[in-house]
Amino acid sequence: MKIIYNTIIPCRSFIAINFFGVFFVRKENKDTFTKDASNINHEMIHTAQMKELFYIGFYLLYLFFLCVNIFSKSAYMAVKFEKEAYANENNSDYLKYRKHFSWIKY
Repeated sequence: MKIIYNTIIPCRSFIAINFFGVFFVRKENKDTFTKDASNINHEMIHTAQMKELFYIGFYLLYLFFLCVNIFSKSAYMAVKFEKEAYANENNSDYLKYRKHFSWIKY
């Protein structure tokens, strides 16, 4: 897990974003991100999802889910990958027993 702190990525409304298993965190959110283990766990769940879909598949499906829900106020929260990550971010053992493609049930 590599974390890059910067002033550009992600946009201000997000604490962190995960690109191919590398976490980008805005410098002003560094303390928020590192103090709360659920933030790191959330991004690690995304990394597991990316790996099982060979990264590109993850991004294509993510865009598909966003487009399907584009007119919804909560399009971001309708993405199955986000639903799984938010539902399990507080469970530090989740990745130990997570089954492949668990995001499908969300």
